[in-house]
Amino acid sequence: AFDDFHVIQDAPKLEEVIDQLIVAVEDMAETKTGALIAIEQGTGLAEIISTGTQLDAVITSALIENIFFKNSPLHDGAMIIADNRIKAAGCILPVAQNATLPKDMGLRHRSGLGMSLETDALVIIVSEERGKISVAHKGKLSVNVTAEELQQILSGEREVTNYC
Repeated sequence: AFDDFHVIQDAPKLEEVIDQLIVAVEDMAETKTGALIAIEQGTGLAEIISTGTQLDAVITSALIENIFFKNSPLHDGAMIIADNRIKAAGCILPVAQNATLPKDMGLRHRSGLGMSLETDALVIIVSEERGKISVAHKGKLSVNVTAEELQQILSGEREVTNYC
């Protein structure tokens, strides 16, 4: 694992939180439900959290999927996870302006990449159009990420690399 990267600080909760995230992300990819989830690292995300609806909720796959459900009032925008909790939903992320992303990647991917350029947050993106999972971190974007690869990224065993 790389030293500066800790998705979840509290080791006993790590596995449960990762499992809940992976179940939700896999389900949303399968149903082509668009999602944008930013996980706070060292850089505080209070400013981003303030752009959405503030929550303080336990991370469960059911809640994540409910928030991103197409007609939910909070489905547009990003969910912020910090301190093992869902802190906010419907948040506005900075958009990567001049990123050379493939044409089939829209605002959700630009926002995920933009967030990863401006903060050290790890951002999970689920494409509504393609039903594929991407992960942005430190200005890099991995696309077509499998559940196993996502688990490795979230547990710090794998780095995000461009377009793997």
